Parts: sequence; structure tokens; C-alpha cells
Amino acid sequence: MPSACSSVTSASNEIRVTTVNLSSVDCTSIFTLSFFVLDRANRRKKKKKMFISCQKYNLYFPCSSVPLHNPTTTCTIFNCQNQNEHQSILRKHNSKSTAYLLHHLSLKDGVPIPASIPKPSELLDPMPHEEKVKVLELSLVRKRTPQFPGSIYAQSPSDSDVGSSLPPLRTLFQSGADPDYKDEKGEEEEEMIMRALEIRRKVTEEVFKEAMRKGKFGITYTTNLIGRLSGLMDYIMIEAANLKRLPEFSNSTFNLRAQTVIDDSKVVPLIRWLKHNSLSYPRIAKIILMSRGKPEAIRSFVTWLKSVRVKGEFLGVVMLNAGENIFQRRQEELDEIVMYLESNGVRRDWMGYVISRCPQLLSYSLEEVKTRAHFYLDMGLNEKDFGTMVFDFPKVLGYYSMEEMNEKVNYLKEFGLQIKDVGRLLAFRPQLMACSIDEQWKPLVKYLYYYGITRDGMRRMLVIKPMVFCADLQKTIVPKVQFFENLGVRNDGIGNMLVKFPPLLTYSLQKKIRPVVIFLMTKAGVNEKDIAKVVALGPELLGCNILHKLDVNVKYFLSLGIRLWQLGEMITDFPMLLRYSPDVLRPKYIFLRKSMVRPLKDLIEFPRFFSYSLEGRIIPRHKVLVENHINIKLRYMLASTDEEFNKMVYSFIRKRSRFESAVTNESTTHPSHSVVNGDISTPLE
Repeated sequence: MPSACSSVTSASNEIRVTTVNLSSVDCTSIFTLSFFVLDRANRRKKKKKMFISCQKYNLYFPCSSVPLHNPTTTCTIFNCQNQNEHQSILRKHNSKSTAYLLHHLSLKDGVPIPASIPKPSELLDPMPHEEKVKVLELSLVRKRTPQFPGSIYAQSPSDSDVGSSLPPLRTLFQSGADPDYKDEKGEEEEEMIMRALEIRRKVTEEVFKEAMRKGKFGITYTTNLIGRLSGLMDYIMIEAANLKRLPEFSNSTFNLRAQTVIDDSKVVPLIRWLKHNSLSYPRIAKIILMSRGKPEAIRSFVTWLKSVRVKGEFLGVVMLNAGENIFQRRQEELDEIVMYLESNGVRRDWMGYVISRCPQLLSYSLEEVKTRAHFYLDMGLNEKDFGTMVFDFPKVLGYYSMEEMNEKVNYLKEFGLQIKDVGRLLAFRPQLMACSIDEQWKPLVKYLYYYGITRDGMRRMLVIKPMVFCADLQKTIVPKVQFFENLGVRNDGIGNMLVKFPPLLTYSLQKKIRPVVIFLMTKAGVNEKDIAKVVALGPELLGCNILHKLDVNVKYFLSLGIRLWQLGEMITDFPMLLRYSPDVLRPKYIFLRKSMVRPLKDLIEFPRFFSYSLEGRIIPRHKVLVENHINIKLRYMLASTDEEFNKMVYSFIRKRSRFESAVTNESTTHPSHSVVNGDISTPLE
């Protein structure tokens, strides 16, 4: 193949490739130039060099394919057939240059190869003529609205022509007038709008983080807080956009306007104050969102809460639970509620405690509060009882619905209680209103009925210890009953125990009941076979303190000379023996030993002697027996009523008179004092 001579000239701003036509070379032949550009001229300040070799490719090769680092460099290619004809192609990588390259590469011998190559005009989305005009007008505006990340072409009075300088929102999306086309592009347009808003929201968050950083907040705390303040971020973003309409902010940036909104709201110092009052960031975020962009309402409400003596540790709880619209209520309405409660027995110094425990009261109107108060006052409660009830359990007034309250009162009346009895019961134990009928009361009634407790017994339990009906059945009551069953107490005995002493179900099994049982068996001499009888006959004994009551009494009886096993028998016969104080036992024992001259054996046989009144029964009856020269056992002396005692004494006197008359008539000699001083075991008719 004949050789061809080529030369390359390089200048500072352009590279020109010249192909020399040799006589021995056919200019119509197809050559291919492969260019290897050593791009080291700029770094080593050397001239650019280009090596040329002939291959089998078309000569019409665009210079855009040569990688030149200088954007202003042009490449001129001379046609082999006509050196005077040349074309200059700018190095510009876009759809047009790509189409031009594909066009030249598709040529073969000057004849285009048919191929489905898209035209440059087809690579662009069509734009309506009206939008082109508006975009052109926008480009001619000298002073344009500054655009920021997430901007959606907000209008500004600073524009020369507000109505036409900025395109409408629909010009951002090339939607045609065809409804079908709009439906196809609807989701895409909505996604773009949301993306723009998300970008602007992130910018707002960064401005807020900077304000929090200046307020000496940590980055972790700030990030966690902002994650829960999306509503506040939107509010700041909207208010910052609105400031653009003001003349003084017409030329300001969005960041400056957002910072102005944050500073004017004083939300950062408010967050600092709420955190100082031991509020966690989730609660702080919720309180700020409840203010609905008016943080000053939070400060005003806090000032009012302090005026009614709500402590600082409960301020956050009250604000969170006082209703969604609490910051929009007037203070005059809240003052009316407080004054009404004061007029019905709730003292002023109690008001802070009541509001702290039941903030829902502040969410009601005055008429609703009056309706709830009359619900209890109509049961016969006076102002003192009503005020005490509200103070003991504030939720009884404002936490539960009227329907629920009526349902519970009607259920309590089914135990045979009158409406006034229910009122006194609620005044004494208002926590009953917190109990559930289906989950607590009905299962408890069914369980008690199984152990033989009737409705009257349940009524007695409810009146004596209402807290039993507030206790958890499975966790509190069932374990105690099972413990009594394991001791050997029968089911009917358990029912009698619970009716006789309802507070037993409120005692702790591990800290109270079980230790007392162990003490009775180890320190008081009660046998294992008798412990069930002791518990069944004296359930009150299980409520005594071991150190200050039981142990002291046991030591006192042992000091009298009573042995431990004898004391156990005495406790089995009379379990309440250990409940009396030594100060009560000592005078009776002294009178028994010194005045009545009774042996200790009589006391061991009848330990109930200590249960009778010394002045009211023991001394008067002893005096009657001494005057009539009668000596009987303590059991018959004290265990009878006054009428039975008088009949018994009269029968002894008649018997003695008949005996003396018979002795006189028969002229027999029998000691006349045998009946008087004798030990009569059984009363005679």
C-alpha cells in the first residue's frame, strides 16, 4: 500500500490536522486516522503532539472523539478530495453531538446506512409554545428571585413583573393538555413536589439545629428532638416563606428568614426550661406541637398552674394530659372551675395536688364539672366528704365517663346497699371507681360465692374493707386462700374467716401472714394439727405485729409460770389471747390471784378470762358470789349473760336452803358450808 505523508500543526488554542494528497494515493480511498494524544503539554509545558497512522476507517471523523483537556481546543479536518473544504466542530458532549457522531459513523462510501437513529429533536421532550415564551420572559428579567435547594418558584414582590416573570408551577413539569398524559405523569409530578418540600424541610432542620447548638444543646439531643418536631419544622418553613412577602425580607435568604422565625418564637429557651423541669424530649416535642405554633401560650399556662400551686415536677404531666386544646383555653374559664371546686369543699391548698393527679378536669367546661360534682353530692355527701373524696382520689371526679360511673354505682347497689350507703362507701374508698366490673368485681364475686360467702357476707366485706374489691384476684386473693387450704382450713372455714375479718385479704402473704403462722408454731407452742383451728377462729391474729405485739405477750405469759405447751393449748382455745396488751392483762391477773384467790390452773383452763371487763363483769360477779358464799368455775361465772347468771345464783341459793332444811329435819350433822365453799362443776336446776 502506498505511503501517505501527514503533518500535524499545534497551536495554543487549536489543533489543526492536515492531510497531504500524494500522487500515488487515491484520495477517494478510505483511510482511518487513529489519534493518540499525549496530554502532557499543560503539565510539562510542552507542545502537544499527535501521532497519525492509517487504518481502514472513514476520514470524516469528528474531533469530539479525541480526548482533549482544553475545552476551547478545536479540530479541523481537511477532505482528501478537496483541501479547501473543511468543517470545524466544537467539542460539546450533548444529544446533538452524539447524533452527529452517529450520523458520520453510519456513512459508508458517502452513502448513509439506513438505521433507526433518533434525530436530535426527538431526544428532547416537547415543550408547548406558551411555556417557551414564559421561560424566555423569565430569562430576560434582570432581577430574579433567588432560588434555593427545594425551591418551587415562590412569587416575590421584588420581581419586575410578578404576574409573568415567574412561570406557574405547572411549567416545572412538561404535562400536555391531554388528560391521559396528565394521569400518567401525575404520580411523577407529585413525587417531584414532595421531593422539593423534603429538601426545603431538611434546610429548615439544619437552621433549627444551628439555633439549638447556639443554645448549648448536644447534637444527639437535638437530632432526637427534631425527629419528633416535624410539625414545628413545617410551621417554621411556612412562616419563613410568608416573610418573603414583607419588604424588609424581600431580598433575604431563606435561612435568614427561618432563623428569624425561630428567634421570634423563643422556642429554644422554652425547650431549655422544659428540660430543666425534668421533661424528656418526647414530652417536650408533644407539648410544643400542642401549642400549634404559639409557644407563648405554654408560658402563660405554666404561670397559671403555678398560681394554683401545681409543683414543677407535675407541670409537664398536666400539660400533656389536660387536653389537646388546653393552650387555646382562656384563663378565666380555668379560674371558674377552680372557684367552683373550692365552693364544694376542695381547699385551695389542695387544688395543685388535685390538678396534678387529674389534669383531665381542665379539659371540661364548667357545666360538665358541675354535672360530675352533683353526681356525688346527690348521694348524700356533704361538702366536707366531697372535698376529702376528691383529695384522696382526684380521678374520681374527672377521669371516668358518666356512663361508666353510673354503671359502677348500680352494680354496687345490687349488694343490697342504698344510694346513701354507696355515697358513704365512695367517700371512704373512692378508688372503687377505678375498678372494672367485668375484669375485677364479677370474677371476685364468683370466687367468693364458691367458698360459701353469701350476698350479705359480701356486703359486710364491702362495707368493712372496700379495698378487697380493688385487689387483684389472681395475684392477691387466690394465693392467700390456697395458703389457708394448705394449712388445713376447710372451705366454709375460709369463707367465715373472710367475712369475719375482711382485711385479711389485703395483708401480704410473704411479709405478714406466713411469718405469723411460723411464729405461732415455733415460739407460741401451737401444734401443727391445731394451727388451722387457730387461724380459722382468730384470723385477726394474722394482722398483729410479731415484734411489738405477739412476742411481748408470749413472754408475759411465760413469765407467769405457764409452760410453752400450755400456752399453745390456751391459744388454741382462745386465739385472741395474744392480741391483748400486757397493760390490760396485768390488772386482771392480779385480781384473779390476790382478790379471788384462784390458782393458775383456773386461768389455763379458761383463758377467755382476760377477754371480760374487770370493772364491768369480773368484780361485780365475784362480789355476788362472795356475798352468797358461792364458789364456781370461771367458765360459769363469766361466760353467761346477766340474766343467766342471776338464775344460776338463785338456783344455788334454793338448793342450799333445801339442803339445810333437810338436814335440820333429819337431825343429821353435815357441814353447812360444804355447798357454799364447795367447788360446783355444773350448775343445778
